[in-house]
Amino acid sequence: MTSSPLWRPFFQHAVEPTPPTIVEASGAWLTTDSGDRILDAISSWWVITHGHRHPAIMEAIRKTSERLDQLIFASVTHEPAERLARELVALAPEGLAHVFFSDSGSTAVEVALKMALGTFRNRGEARTRVAVLEGGYHGDTIGAMSVGERGVFNAAYEPLLFDVVRLPFPHPGREQATLDALEVAGRGGELAAVLVEPLVLGAGGMRMYGADTLAELARVAREAGALFVADEVMTGWGRTGALFACEHAGVAPDILCTSKGLTGGALPLAATLATAEIFDAHRSTDRSKTFFHSSSFTANPIACAAALANVGVWRDEPVAERVAALAAHHAARMPRFDGDERFANARACGTIAAVDLRVDDPGYLAEVGPKLRAFFLGRGLLVRPLGETIYLMPPYCVTEPELDRLYDAIFEAAGVVGAPR
Repeated sequence: MTSSPLWRPFFQHAVEPTPPTIVEASGAWLTTDSGDRILDAISSWWVITHGHRHPAIMEAIRKTSERLDQLIFASVTHEPAERLARELVALAPEGLAHVFFSDSGSTAVEVALKMALGTFRNRGEARTRVAVLEGGYHGDTIGAMSVGERGVFNAAYEPLLFDVVRLPFPHPGREQATLDALEVAGRGGELAAVLVEPLVLGAGGMRMYGADTLAELARVAREAGALFVADEVMTGWGRTGALFACEHAGVAPDILCTSKGLTGGALPLAATLATAEIFDAHRSTDRSKTFFHSSSFTANPIACAAALANVGVWRDEPVAERVAALAAHHAARMPRFDGDERFANARACGTIAAVDLRVDDPGYLAEVGPKLRAFFLGRGLLVRPLGETIYLMPPYCVTEPELDRLYDAIFEAAGVVGAPR
């Protein structure tokens, strides 16, 4: 086989094997060019919610592409974007009144940061600091990397990154230390925003914390006069059991970022939702207060139509029941890890389940990571561990026998690939 010119994401070409070529996707399954079937246990990087190629979403894409393609959203508007904005405001936590479209989770976060800082600048307030949770991940653009955990992901780009306040992760029993650190950071009136992944830190190792802590983080942030920003790029659209994770805590953020499952995973689209107060801080006869952000494909009509179809699926099909059933199936399997010294910290939150394999070299670059990926793929399972952390985040159409196959493979992998410390 000739060498491919492709440069793949999060892929070390010097050591990784050539990945399989997928020729068809349907439901929770992928089919390779050799006819093998692979169970997509990670929703193709957390984006596919209902299953691959949901008929309603595919039909919306087909119909819209017959009438529209990309339009410059700074100069014209179109019905799919107008309808989708109204739908998102209706679905989102109360108070989020305006929708800014972009094209990925990273850009949704960049938009949120610029909204927050622009709000205070336009008000004449010198608030420029951002507080984040230790271990977080918010994307790979410069601003998103700045507010994410520093380490192997972004060490080469350190000179470009701005400083932020890092709060200790609220480990069970140590939540007060996080809240105290935020209270201290809020003194002096410099804090503009507190940005968190609600309930689950995704790429940071599927770390989980409680809804009570999320509610307290929002309370302390607002007492400090800062905006509370929820990065729901991964946690939104049912992943934690609710449509948005903030709902578990009764939190209505000032800014909410969504992407991934926004279109059911079919097409790239992102949205940053903000309160009327934030919008009004940028609305002025002084044109220098304009919100200066765009991407070429802002509010792409075909992507917006896919998102509208996704909203329709949530409304017309028993998606909430599917989510609840998947969450219950994960929860029922957690006790299986009890007493098995090969594993640590088995945990689940809604449709997300994770467990840590005990190894001598923990961390994202743990040697066991590539071995685990190869092991699972050899058994027809697409599982992509975060170092020694094995997680499952399948589409909501996954069946209980398919889940059993995944959990059985995790235990088999611990015996074949892993070794207790």
